[in-house]
Amino acid sequence: MKKGKVVVVLANGFEEIEAITPIDVLRRADLDVAVAGVGSLDVTGAHGMVIRCDCEVSSVLACDVCAVVLPGGMPGAVNLHQNAAVNDLILSAFKAHSLVCAICASPAVVLAPLGVLAGKRAVCYPGMETGDEDIGFEKGASCVRNGNVVTAAGPGCAFDFAFEIARALCGDDVVKGLKESMVWGR
Repeated sequence: MKKGKVVVVLANGFEEIEAITPIDVLRRADLDVAVAGVGSLDVTGAHGMVIRCDCEVSSVLACDVCAVVLPGGMPGAVNLHQNAAVNDLILSAFKAHSLVCAICASPAVVLAPLGVLAGKRAVCYPGMETGDEDIGFEKGASCVRNGNVVTAAGPGCAFDFAFEIARALCGDDVVKGLKESMVWGR
């Protein structure tokens, strides 16, 4: 199991299922998960759900992080991309070979402009692919892991996304146990 915090970053307009599912699954995997808000501890999702965060993203130290998780949603992904502290955290984590994970709009809206997806295979919400020839956006994939980057297509892929993050941080046996205890795939 990797050491450090998994930081799930929420900005107003985030897609709720893409945030709550990884938070829940990764905590079940016994990982230290912190929910970090952009600009506030109380962040409102795209469908009106208000989440009380553990801290503000500006207080997160990149050296303490083993993974950064970015839900999508609109305008959540745009709000993530427009925040300097979020971008700094992502780039610091990526350069330190920590896991950088994004789902739905966030791979295209947040990671691609930062260069995190350059030369990598990835997936995002259908139709949001950037057209950058250096990024191998895969059509029809639910979740793609390429090195230290995990991307997923959208809300219906939230469990695949969470399990792949858990696999990268904890291994196959932990994921197998999670799926059994959660009665997954029955």
